[in-house]
Formats: sequence, structure tokens, C-alpha cells
Amino acid sequence: MKSIAVLCALVAVAFAEDVCYNDVVSSCGSKEVDLKNCNAKYGGAHEVVFELQSYANEHIARSFDYLLMATHFGNYEKNREGFEKLFRKLSDSTWEDSIDLIKYITKRGGMMNFSARKSTQEPASEKTHELYELHALARGLDTQKKLAEGALGIHGEVTRRHEGYHDPEVASYLEEHFMHRQAKSVRDFAGYTSDLQKLLGEKSQTSLSLFLFDEYLQKSL
Repeated sequence: MKSIAVLCALVAVAFAEDVCYNDVVSSCGSKEVDLKNCNAKYGGAHEVVFELQSYANEHIARSFDYLLMATHFGNYEKNREGFEKLFRKLSDSTWEDSIDLIKYITKRGGMMNFSARKSTQEPASEKTHELYELHALARGLDTQKKLAEGALGIHGEVTRRHEGYHDPEVASYLEEHFMHRQAKSVRDFAGYTSDLQKLLGEKSQTSLSLFLFDEYLQKSL
């Protein structure tokens, strides 16, 4: 008899920890069903959902910036097909990253908020796209660094041994889908900026240097 009582107590404790199950049981027989705990939320993802939303919105904004820059270099006056290809490719990949982030947020039980913005995010400049070649590369480098640092910030939150925040799955997602690729992108833009700056050092060969560098971008991308 005593063993049966102990077994019943253990079963009761097990079910008490299963909060979704409790919601279902408590809703049985009631007209209104509210299963607030039956969702995909677990770990620390819900603690950084605002940061993930802001990060997705930042990608959307930067994607449009890159698209405007690509259009600027692709017009008949500039006619820089290499620069157009570079920034259009970057615009597409940044847009795809924003979609992937939105899918991930919903996968972890959250909802996308397109109004979420961190106070440190800079408003888009009206003249972002009207830049000379070297200035455009420098702006691209700065933007890629900020996006990379954004991923590092969220990664730092979910890898802390802090109650409610620790979530290795979010960290793994950021590493696999963003951080490794962003390191390469930052390195590429740093190289582009440095190389073009050196080429433009020859004042008498500026036009030729820009033409050759644009040809290089067109063929290498």
C-alpha cells in the first residue's frame, strides 16, 4: 500500500511539471480553451526575441540601402557593373537573412514585430546610395561590421550562464547562419577598400584604376 502511494506521488509530480498537459486537463469541460503554455517556447530564446526582431529589421533596412547603392552604380551615368553586382548581391543575401531570421523567431515560438528597433540603430540616410566608389566600399564595410557585431551581441546574451538566458541552440544558429559568413564578408570588404585606396593613390591614373577595379569585381563575383 505504501509503495502505491509513493508511485502516485511521483506520477503527480511528473504531471505537475508538464505545464502544457496541465493546461489541457484544466480546460477539459470548459467552453473556453486557453492553452497558453502549449507553444514552442523553451530555453532562453524568448528572452532575446526583441533583439532577434531588431536584428531582422536591421537586415531589411540595410538590404534596401544596398539595393539603392546597386541602382546608383548601375545607371547610365555611373555604369559601374562590378559595383552594381557587388551591392545587388549583398542586398539579396541580406534580404534572405532577414527572412531566415523571421522564420527562426517563429520556429522558437515567437512572433515577428516589424516595429522593433534598438535605440543604437541608426536611421537610414537619404544619401546612403549617392556615394563615390571608395566611399561606398567604406560604407559597406562599416555596415557589415555592425551586422556582425549585432550577431555577437545576441550570441553573448544566450551563452551567459544566467538563469533564463542560456540557449546553446540560438548560439549555434547564429554561428552557422551568420557569424562565420560575416567574418569572411568583413574581410572581403576590408580588402576591397584597402586595394582601391592604394590604386587611387596614383592621381593621374584614377579613371583607369576605377575601371580596372570595377572589371575585377565584375569577373570575381
